[in-house]
Amino acid sequence: MKTRRKVALTGATSAVALLCSTMLNAGVAQAHGGMTYPPTRTYACYVNGLEGGQGGDLAPTNPACAEAIERGGKTALWNWFGNLISDAGGRHREIIPDGKLCGPTPTFDAYNMARTDWPTTELRPGATVTLRYNAWAAHPGTWNQYITKDGWNPSQPLRWSDLEPAPFNSVTNPPINGSGPHGAEYTWSAQLPSGKSGRHIIYSIWQRSDSAEAFYNCSDVVFR
Repeated sequence: MKTRRKVALTGATSAVALLCSTMLNAGVAQAHGGMTYPPTRTYACYVNGLEGGQGGDLAPTNPACAEAIERGGKTALWNWFGNLISDAGGRHREIIPDGKLCGPTPTFDAYNMARTDWPTTELRPGATVTLRYNAWAAHPGTWNQYITKDGWNPSQPLRWSDLEPAPFNSVTNPPINGSGPHGAEYTWSAQLPSGKSGRHIIYSIWQRSDSAEAFYNCSDVVFR
């Protein structure tokens, strides 16, 4: 009996090792984090997909999330924390064209869709909130959070000119002092813009200071 159990454990360990190796070869190891509050589109769709899935699969019930999978497959959701450009080096506006801000690479392109039914988070204008960012792999850097301008049209792809010119929040090297359902998190306090109402996008850019790699997040919110 002990021998069988040992063999079973050895087989399970080998399976886990094989899975990890497969993920590394697929490039998942290059993914390092993403906004979990307010949730970015990919994270919100990943959570929605888990809720609708069977046996650990992803089957979003949200129409926008479901269409994103139809267009681009499930890789972007399994790798929701990997919406990045490896050689950005601060050149965000130079290398990301209008309409591609939410998904600047082909894997995440479906999350640029201009729809009004992405999952949203309700926020209060001017409130102080705790922003949360998954720390899949810790790296130093600076996070800048922008908000769309008044009058922004959510039925049009997001452009750089749709964002307020200056970030409403910036933080450098925030602490990893939180824990969410999918691992450790950076958390920090931020005051939301006042005077906002209705639907907006919070656009977060994390530029690492130890490499040229940068991460991009679109979080759909409603101010009430």
